[in-house]
Amino acid sequence: MLSDHKTVIVLDLETTGLDHRSERILEIGAVRLEGTEIVETYETLVNPEVPIRHSSFNIHGITWSMVKDSPTIDQVMPTVLEFIGDHPLVAHNAIFDYTFLNEASKRLYEKRLTNLRIDTFEIYKTVFPEEQSHGLTSLLTRFGLPQEVKHRALDDARNLALVYPQLLDLYEQQLSWQLSQLTNIPYLAERYLRMQRTIQMLQAEMNDLRDIFKLYFQQGGKPLLTTSGDLMVSSYRRNYEYNEAALRKIIKAAGLDGQAFKLNTRVVDRLIDNTEIDEDVRVALKEARTQMSETRMISFIKPSEAKEVKEIVESEVDTPVEPTPVAAEDK
Repeated sequence: MLSDHKTVIVLDLETTGLDHRSERILEIGAVRLEGTEIVETYETLVNPEVPIRHSSFNIHGITWSMVKDSPTIDQVMPTVLEFIGDHPLVAHNAIFDYTFLNEASKRLYEKRLTNLRIDTFEIYKTVFPEEQSHGLTSLLTRFGLPQEVKHRALDDARNLALVYPQLLDLYEQQLSWQLSQLTNIPYLAERYLRMQRTIQMLQAEMNDLRDIFKLYFQQGGKPLLTTSGDLMVSSYRRNYEYNEAALRKIIKAAGLDGQAFKLNTRVVDRLIDNTEIDEDVRVALKEARTQMSETRMISFIKPSEAKEVKEIVESEVDTPVEPTPVAAEDK
């Protein structure tokens, strides 16, 4: 259980940009939390020795004049590492803060952090999946602390520390309840399939209704105001096809790669496994990997294939894992 860790460090960083390899830390805020009590805080601005991106300044408002006389990361890192010790690090979207701090440790000392990483974003999403947003502002509001995220390190770390114990308690209650249901798996599997079939039928019904609505507008129907105040309207969305080679050339020349193209890591994984691709290319792609995580997937196989798959699965030894998906160590 995560609550077995009586002392945790709630952490927040502000940075010059988003890429931990090329950007640098601007501000560090940390809170030592023992149970539900904040017992110590740490805060410092950091001279990043690189320019501050305008997009990042728009978020945290930290200017060069504010940090130019501040200590550099090599000067503050010993104090930071002493403050966090070997305690778990708690942060909202923890991979961001953890990766920046870990990169600094590797760059300065050729040593990775080994602290347990606890991500309150993932915990919040697990406990309250129905929330439209799982950002820090939403989390604070949910627990009666309706403060806008200030995007200053210590303020945000302190606010997160105030709600973390309540969030953790609910998460561990949920986990405890889930563990208590493990003896009911056969029944729950049947129940899951029943719900799945119901959802599929409802989806088919909704698609059928949408087709009728489209026909209504095709026949000249006017926008319809429902009794709840919702307005049903019709619109067109145009779809285009492009000359991909010409498009890539234009976008690359304009420096718009990051906005126009999104990396599809699943495709890259398939390329790495494709023996028809040059081995040097596959090795280079594999070496570009920076981190690995595993997600256990659940699927149901049709009866015609189930027996064969069951025999294969039962012939393999499954390694037990911790039931929590939200805490991980950087490998």
